[in-house]
Amino acid sequence: MMSEMQGIGMTSRRTRMRLIQRLRDGGIKDERVLQAIAETPRHIFLDEALSHRAYEDTALPIGHQQTLSQPYIVARMTEILMEHQPSRVLELGTGSGYQAAILAHLVDEVFSVERIKPLLDRARERMRTLGYRKVQLRHSDGGMGWPEQGPFDGIIVTAAPSRIPEDLLPQLADGGVMVAPIGEGAQMLTRIVRKGDNYDTSEIEPVRFVPLLGGIVR
Repeated sequence: MMSEMQGIGMTSRRTRMRLIQRLRDGGIKDERVLQAIAETPRHIFLDEALSHRAYEDTALPIGHQQTLSQPYIVARMTEILMEHQPSRVLELGTGSGYQAAILAHLVDEVFSVERIKPLLDRARERMRTLGYRKVQLRHSDGGMGWPEQGPFDGIIVTAAPSRIPEDLLPQLADGGVMVAPIGEGAQMLTRIVRKGDNYDTSEIEPVRFVPLLGGIVR
């Protein structure tokens, strides 16, 4: 007879696979990204009270007025990033650690900064528990990036600045890509590709993120 834990595991896998199908139906085509999402236990990145909603295609609160992004948005931003085959990626806004975990399946090194220390501490513990050794975390003002570790082949911004953060542009390698939600009120998912001293910018689709704030919270 199947044990209770085995039953829970199979139920979790079925709900993950339903989410993957919804992402495919929504237009996500990169199978590497879909596989990374399928292999990442999103419920671990939420408080237990919300874990039963982990595989819904919706944003969920993680405390401190922050959210775990909708899976479609995570997949879309990651898919845009992966079109440029990055090896070293900087994430601004660790949050729960979920986006960094997805990236750890896909690139060689992930550097992630978070301004809210309690969120960072919980993310670090999740990374340790799940064995994500490719991810380095730092408590820092996200708008400043992590210049000591640059340049990066990719930068992904998981909160919305009002305009493209100029401090991040020099941290982008030549040929590298930044994916970020830009704007106040109405926000647009934006791709910025560095070409020497020039930056090609293209708008992708409307999105809704919490604002990118400066300073740190202990």
